[in-house]
Amino acid sequence: MLGLAAACLVACGLGSEGPDPTAGWSAEKIYAEAKAELSAGNLAQATRLFARLESRYPFGRYAQQAQLELAYGHYRLGERAQALSTLDRFAKMYPSNPAMDYVFYLRGLVHFNEQMGLLVKLGGQNLADRDLKAARDAYDAFRVVVEQYPESRYVDDARLRLRYLVNNMAAGELSIARYYWLRGAHVAASNRAQALIRQFPDTPAVEEALAILTLSSRALGLGQQAEDAERVFRLNYPKSTRLENPNSGQPRWWEFWR
Repeated sequence: MLGLAAACLVACGLGSEGPDPTAGWSAEKIYAEAKAELSAGNLAQATRLFARLESRYPFGRYAQQAQLELAYGHYRLGERAQALSTLDRFAKMYPSNPAMDYVFYLRGLVHFNEQMGLLVKLGGQNLADRDLKAARDAYDAFRVVVEQYPESRYVDDARLRLRYLVNNMAAGELSIARYYWLRGAHVAASNRAQALIRQFPDTPAVEEALAILTLSSRALGLGQQAEDAERVFRLNYPKSTRLENPNSGQPRWWEFWR
């Protein structure tokens, strides 16, 4: 009953202009109340309490965990900048903390959700000229988890998201190569296709990239390059018809994982 009353006081008083209901509370008490609010699904209230704990007891034994919880709360509330700022602050203050795998994982999730939100907002627009920075930032964070913390509990999920992001970024590069090819800009199309093949060799986008490279090289009179590209294409995709029509079977914008 006492805990319920305290939670009610916090809910009614935090963030208002009146007296601070947490005044005089210990770090342990604030942390316990914040965790209770988090468990109850009250993210905004929990985040305010964790922020209060961090500011009031910055060097106490609960401070480190409070920062991680605060970052998570910001992430769940869609407050990207605050989440990243909190994670960066934690990494600078506690670079040897055992939870650094979680810091990189959560950072990846923040960027991952940002690029997913962008794709939803785009609707049916072409992705060719869109900035893939969020996808690259998410990739970099998840790669740290996989490479530097192989025993982490987050490795399996990070690895799955990495594969998704690689296919996503390759599809973005392919859309640019396709854009140039369809407009007769063969040098630009060839360069983009080669860059894709070099950077993302194990993705579904390579099939069409090889076709674009082959046909662009032919159009530019680069016989040897065209022959080499076609040989690799025929070897790896013997049943493909993309050399006859490199844009055949073009995935719709939301099918970029194909």
